[in-house]
Amino acid sequence: MSHIAEAFFALHRGLPRQGAGSDTTTRHLLGQVGPLPTRPRILDAGCGPGRSALLLAEETGGHVTAVDLHQPFLAELDRAAAHRGLSDRITSLHLSMAELPFPDNTFDLIWAEGSVYNIGFDTALRRWRRLLAPGGTVVVTEIEWTGTPSAPARSFWDAAYRLREHAANVEAARAAGYRTTHHWPLPDSDWWDEYYNPLEARITEADLDRPGMREAVAATRAEIALRREHGTDYQYAGYVLRPENGKNRMNWNTRPETPADLRAIREVNLAAFPAAGEADLVEALRADQDAWIDGLSFVTEAEDGSIVGHALLTRCHIGGAPALALAPCAVLPSYQRKGAGSAAIRAALEAARALGENTVVVLGHAEYYPRFGFVPASRLGIRAPFEVPDEAMMALTLDPQRPALTGTIRYPAAFGV
Repeated sequence: MSHIAEAFFALHRGLPRQGAGSDTTTRHLLGQVGPLPTRPRILDAGCGPGRSALLLAEETGGHVTAVDLHQPFLAELDRAAAHRGLSDRITSLHLSMAELPFPDNTFDLIWAEGSVYNIGFDTALRRWRRLLAPGGTVVVTEIEWTGTPSAPARSFWDAAYRLREHAANVEAARAAGYRTTHHWPLPDSDWWDEYYNPLEARITEADLDRPGMREAVAATRAEIALRREHGTDYQYAGYVLRPENGKNRMNWNTRPETPADLRAIREVNLAAFPAAGEADLVEALRADQDAWIDGLSFVTEAEDGSIVGHALLTRCHIGGAPALALAPCAVLPSYQRKGAGSAAIRAALEAARALGENTVVVLGHAEYYPRFGFVPASRLGIRAPFEVPDEAMMALTLDPQRPALTGTIRYPAAFGV
């Protein structure tokens, strides 16, 4: 762990909360879940010191499995559970919320209050869905825009964590196989009473000679100042989500292409577009050793195993540095608007992230691609090599901790630009 990360944890140690929230909000969201089993099995993902875990254990009568990667937080939770007589109803585990080793259908309720940003809203919903027992519910809180943000708010959050508006989060949940049954904007007091005010007091006591502390204090002050000056631009909101099992909300299976899939992929692209250009482009890119990257051509399968969707990432360059281009993306007409295309795109982006890729560009519908985190490329200093409406040329950074590339895009020769 870096000195700065250690300093951040030191600043937050022993605070009432590690992010915006309150017991009132936890109880409100719990009240929207509906009936639970007599002794529900609950997962608190990214539990921190366990404020939510303790309340959930007390008020549901169930057993809470609380996971976090910071062992000192888990130790705080264990002490609090023992003090409140809850040790037999709370199990703390030192685990990543992104890689949970539990069997399918393990939990009746999955809870992530103030923590889902660590792995991303979309990633969390996809990876946790298999863990839900029949009739189960997911509750998360997510930071989101409340409208058109100011330049300072946009700059801060673009660098820290890509925010979307409520409608885009609902669509992302739908694409991951959920319906949103309740949306609850947290009151401003949830930011201040038990988080920022105690944190500001802690800052005044910080040992600035400790390695990393000056940087941690400066970053924390900037975050608090942003909230004070531009807090109406963004909010935390609670989402109560239930798996959607209807025909139009399938739990899609995605995987990288294999040699046996090539004909089916061509047929999907031929069916999805009015001419053969996109189908031919896929084959030309596959033949270009400088453009093709094994493992970044993803297909979506229907329940019978047939291929109904396809998304492709290939090598392009931005300012001379390697990046990725998303295109083409195609879905059989009879499966469109059912999440098959979104599933393939998300799977391809996740695979690219795992490979260490970062900047991805796409030319497409401005109403569709922001759900994956894409923003106008010009905002990141990226230019198309041809005239194109600003809102149609978009870019995404897969790792918020790494800067996006800047410069002009150079596409593979197969694109013909």
